Amino acid sequence: MQVSFACSDQDGGRGGLRPPGNGGHSKQNATSANTASQARARFRTVALIARSLGSFTNRYHHNLKESTAKLTGMKYRNLGKSGLRVSCLGLGTWVTFGGQISDEVAEQLMTIAYENGVNLFDTAEVYAGGKAEIILGNIIKKKCWRRSSLVITTKLYWGGKAETERGLNRKHIIEGLRSSLQRMQLEYVDVVFANRPDSNTPMEEIVRAMTHVINQGMSMYWGTSRWSAMEIMEAYSVARQFNLIPPVCEQAEYNFFQRDKVETQLPELYHKIGVGVVSWSPLACGIITGKYENGIPECSRASMKPYAWLKEKIVSDDGRKQQAKLKELTTISEKLGCTLPQLAIAWCLRNEGVSSVLLGTSSPIQLAENLRAMEVIPKMTAGIVTEIDQVLGNRPHSKKDFHQAH
Repeated sequence: MQVSFACSDQDGGRGGLRPPGNGGHSKQNATSANTASQARARFRTVALIARSLGSFTNRYHHNLKESTAKLTGMKYRNLGKSGLRVSCLGLGTWVTFGGQISDEVAEQLMTIAYENGVNLFDTAEVYAGGKAEIILGNIIKKKCWRRSSLVITTKLYWGGKAETERGLNRKHIIEGLRSSLQRMQLEYVDVVFANRPDSNTPMEEIVRAMTHVINQGMSMYWGTSRWSAMEIMEAYSVARQFNLIPPVCEQAEYNFFQRDKVETQLPELYHKIGVGVVSWSPLACGIITGKYENGIPECSRASMKPYAWLKEKIVSDDGRKQQAKLKELTTISEKLGCTLPQLAIAWCLRNEGVSSVLLGTSSPIQLAENLRAMEVIPKMTAGIVTEIDQVLGNRPHSKKDFHQAH
């Protein structure tokens, strides 16, 4: 913190000096001494204030709210190598908003997240046919949260049934984002993601369209979702070639059982071109919670007809092997004094390239529990990570091991 001040006497003289005359030397000396004393007093006061403010201003000036950061322990990271600060944990609206839960529970989830320092809220035009964006916007409006304190992200690709209502062509990127903003009652989003690559649209058209919506103030940044490292690099190269805006991050699945892309492909992009990761599904669609240890519970996601693929995955041979590994990992989590989901989330955050981990839950109690994963991050020592790797047995080989936060 910088504090500046100026000291001058009422006569506007430089340094308080007056021309001698009429035997005024004694008065001049007394006045100068008095002025100097007052200046020193003001300096001491300003210095004390500066020191007291500096003890927390430098540390927390990026955070959502100073009090929130102190009370919750939420930490903030740059989104990739951009200057945008996002909470290490974000709230995703996939499945839940407009799907499994009521609007009231959705509001509870957002409130719990926000009050615990979360500033990143992610949605997509395709979630619940656009209803997720509507609910998200209604909650923001109702709670009267400062728009500047929120980082709202959405994804484009599937906007409707018509041929022109999907894809990453210029028409759909512009029209789709306008529709999303209308549903959320917002003037802009902070990040718009291209939700899967589009082989029907030239990369230059995608990058130009994303640059256009940013220049028009409809979004602050753009990113990719489920793109390969090669596709991301192509977008970056096109942006540099034509003086356009490159993507700042990639949304990718990352958890105990899905590691290769985030740990081997994306770190190189992070270090070379500054593309970070916003990861999703840290609990592998609920598999890592341990609730499928003894089968498929009736009210679980895997028991629902649209998620037959998840059920098949759980009951498969690989699924049973995963459950056995989770039992061993539970021993590690108990040793650290945390739950298995908290261990899984903290494990994701140990990766330096991960800007934020999106949580997806339909239970306020579960969300509050998972947010406490922040407390486990300092316990993720090299020894603990090695123990986890030995249990999982799936550590991908890379040219250079990524940095592990301690």
